[in-house]
Amino acid sequence: MACVLRRLLALLPLLLVLVLAPGAGAQPGPLAPWLEARAREHRSWLEESAQVRSGPMGLWREWASKEPMLPGFVPPTSLAPLIRAVEAGVVNITVNLSREPLSGLARASNTGSGFILTPDGLVVTNNHVVVRGDVEAREITVRLSDGREFPAEVVGRDKSTDVALLRLRGQGVSGLPAVYLGDSDKLEVGDWVVAIGSPFELDHSVSHGMISAKERVIGVGPFDDFIQTDALINPGNSGGPLFNMRGEVVGVNTAIISQGQGIGFAVPINMVKDLLPNLRKNGQLQRGWLGVKIDERSQQGQQRAAVVQDVYRESPAAAAGIRTGDQVVAVNGRQVDSYQQLLRRVAMLAPGTEAKLTLLRGGVTQDVTVKLSARPSQEVLEALSSPGNLADLGLLLRDISPEVAAPLGLQPYEGVLVSGVLPRTAASHAGLRPGDVVTEVNRRKVKDIAAVKGALQRGAGAAVLIRVQRGDVQQYVTLEP
Repeated sequence: MACVLRRLLALLPLLLVLVLAPGAGAQPGPLAPWLEARAREHRSWLEESAQVRSGPMGLWREWASKEPMLPGFVPPTSLAPLIRAVEAGVVNITVNLSREPLSGLARASNTGSGFILTPDGLVVTNNHVVVRGDVEAREITVRLSDGREFPAEVVGRDKSTDVALLRLRGQGVSGLPAVYLGDSDKLEVGDWVVAIGSPFELDHSVSHGMISAKERVIGVGPFDDFIQTDALINPGNSGGPLFNMRGEVVGVNTAIISQGQGIGFAVPINMVKDLLPNLRKNGQLQRGWLGVKIDERSQQGQQRAAVVQDVYRESPAAAAGIRTGDQVVAVNGRQVDSYQQLLRRVAMLAPGTEAKLTLLRGGVTQDVTVKLSARPSQEVLEALSSPGNLADLGLLLRDISPEVAAPLGLQPYEGVLVSGVLPRTAASHAGLRPGDVVTEVNRRKVKDIAAVKGALQRGAGAAVLIRVQRGDVQQYVTLEP
């Protein structure tokens, strides 16, 4: 009966067309497009019906066709070919730590994993593999999968990202089996991954799993941006590679949650790529500085955006023409969706690096080139952002309000308080100190910062004569801008 009904339903579109179609020589009526659309829908329904089988009373569906239900999905049958292709690039690392009087450590050791980055012997691992607390490695031995051992030295390391770069030494350090690096930005939750390392000193142990989450913040440092995976990671896996199904390294296995199982974390390889030139050149993370304050606004529902709230004077951003209200959408072509992403992208680049920033200004996208500088000290940053900033003179001033005056034993509004002096400036050369009170500028009495700036504008470009009170002593000081 079901077979007969299916055949009748299959003929239904043809019967409708024969009944309602116009005769020979007649013009197609307005129903023709509607009939064609219904016929296409019916054919599609028949094709799907041939692949789906319903359970009793239609309570569930089963896939009856031999064709795959999920186009493009091919379940893996064995990871052995992938592992054979990449495992030679994975190394075991043994570290002997130097003796420190305060640490009480003598011949203490660390073990971990790593991977060969270049055929001439650069190796990536974790910072905590080569350092324990403040105790640095005295001897590092790297063992390859074929049993060869090489001494190694630290080229550079960074605690905030937990990444270290080593160089192998000795004869035979050439033509080594280096791995390939992938693109961690393209990872998706559910992608298959493989971890290879030496957990509990069990060389070249393999575990597999999937990407459980991305951009995890676990409180390790300011650049937290971890890949979470359920591929088993144990002590000794630290510094080892996390491979995708193309055999590319997409992460550096770094951390676990001791109270849980199947919860491991890896540093994204794209962050490592940004960091490696810095480590190789400087030995540590010399952070680039852009010179903006960011307002992380919500755009289009849940989407975040890095919008410039303020631009520091004389900063790389100011020199590049970046303005308040600009939205930073990419750094060197890599998308930026939040303040944290912008911080990571910029801080990984060394001072002096030229970076291309993509901005959204007034609905129009444009690119600007910024030459990053070294991040100034906190004192200098406060001075540059303070309303009492006199950067040309090296002074940071503050109005003497009643709240400021009381704890300092001063009289309100009887001058302007020097709250900071920038190093290597006219103010520091003249011997000014925090706590001094400026009472006159160019022979004009001043009671607030606005009066100081007004007096300076009248004599712009010339030497500045100020009268300073320090305790019970008053003196005149000349500042050269």
